[in-house]
Amino acid sequence: MPKLLRITLSFLLLFAALASYSAGFDSGLFIFILLGFLLEAGFWFGLFPIKRTKTKQSD
Repeated sequence: MPKLLRITLSFLLLFAALASYSAGFDSGLFIFILLGFLLEAGFWFGLFPIKRTKTKQSD
């Protein structure tokens, strides 16, 4: 994935999480807070992807 697209999507996820938290705290609906948590997790896991090491297989 291109670096600019990855950065843009990360900030969109963060903005959506903040908006969801705001709506959840304002209205008192727990579903918005849960959605904010999931979007924030997507931000952090997208920002720091899991790097897999290549193992050398011997026959």
